[in-house]
Amino acid sequence: MSDIEQADRPDRFSVVHRMVGGVRVVTVQGEIDHDVKNVLGKALLSEDSAAQPSRIVVDLSGVTFMDSSGINVFVTAHQAVSATEGWLRIAAAQKPVLHVLRLVGIDALITCHPTIEQALNP
Repeated sequence: MSDIEQADRPDRFSVVHRMVGGVRVVTVQGEIDHDVKNVLGKALLSEDSAAQPSRIVVDLSGVTFMDSSGINVFVTAHQAVSATEGWLRIAAAQKPVLHVLRLVGIDALITCHPTIEQALNP
């Protein structure tokens, strides 16, 4: 398990990822904005393409705010894993975050599930 926090504001954003049956589960807490987009991107995709998982579930249950920076990170991650015949799924987004995802149409590109368990099922 790996913990990543934004150094200058660790109380505002954190990411923890773990492997569950060959799927990287990335649990995000706090606010996703321009200040944390690089941290989130690195948590989703390893810089070593050989170590990059092809299946990722992002748990957004602890995310209280997300702007277009988060949308861009998710689209980039989706494109990267889709190129390897993998997938990216979003799980447990709170209503305000889910509203943003639906408003920009990300839910048509990336499957959004109400729970992590549902996102992990094929």
